[in-house]
Amino acid sequence: MWREQGTAVGAPAGASAGASATGTFARSAPVVGLATYPEGVTQQTTSPLSDPTVDPFEIARDAARVIAERTGVEKHDVALVLGSGWGQTADLIGEVKATIDNTDVPGFGAAAVAGHSGQMRSIEIEGSGKRALVYGTRTHFYEGKGVRAVVHGVRTAAAAGCDTVVLTNGCGGLRPEWGPGTPVLMSDHINLTATSPLEGATFVDLTDLYSPRLRDVARSIDSSLDEGVYAQFTGPHYETPAEVRMAKTLGADLVGMSTALEAIAARHAGLEVLGISLVTNPAAGISPTPLDHAEVIEAGRAAAVRCGQLLSGIVRAL
Repeated sequence: MWREQGTAVGAPAGASAGASATGTFARSAPVVGLATYPEGVTQQTTSPLSDPTVDPFEIARDAARVIAERTGVEKHDVALVLGSGWGQTADLIGEVKATIDNTDVPGFGAAAVAGHSGQMRSIEIEGSGKRALVYGTRTHFYEGKGVRAVVHGVRTAAAAGCDTVVLTNGCGGLRPEWGPGTPVLMSDHINLTATSPLEGATFVDLTDLYSPRLRDVARSIDSSLDEGVYAQFTGPHYETPAEVRMAKTLGADLVGMSTALEAIAARHAGLEVLGISLVTNPAAGISPTPLDHAEVIEAGRAAAVRCGQLLSGIVRAL
């Protein structure tokens, strides 16, 4: 083992994905072009993000370098995270210039949820010349890989040059007027995971986390868009009717198992955040029908054209 100067895990508020206070990390022999990890930890077999001595921002920079090499472009402009029900929408954004398997990029893994793609794509946004980095899946908190893995995608996006991230999800709706297939802008969130992606004394203001400017851009594309507060539960089980009533009392309009932790990390990394939920089903207790993930996927298929046109219009307008 040898030691090198690295960067401490908690970057200051408003810093970029690579910015952080100076610290020291244990390292094994170096690997050319990639971060060096503690003995016994390799990017091929075990995620380096699971080791607390490894700087997660360094892994994000490594991932960004691999993406740049595989796509042939140094910088991407906007990142999109496609949640349940959103998988087909990226096809309408523009021309796919490169496709990369997640497992080929440091810190990323295969898709763990049906209806998600285990690949990321570099898409040239039609009519703009800009590049979108589109993630076909995300790491969910319930996978047990740790919160660093959950937010690795947004940190990598920032390291890849993106200044904006669009976080999408499939969710349960608490308002009866929002039927399956309804896209809803996220105006705020309630984090019910009892954790944070930020480590140490890292204080970040979340007052306007979900950008009012980007919500206005989205409404300029589709004036019928409503907005609401999203509550992130841990999953993987669906919420009980009592939990849904609790979330409603707290002020939630939408419930799901993702997004909030990623949004916090995105703000910390300096990204402007747009959150869009696709209501795929009424939340538990709102409807007498039991919940089923197949219903989530089918609602996404049915709304694919509308959601694809919405995302396409938004990213062109950025």
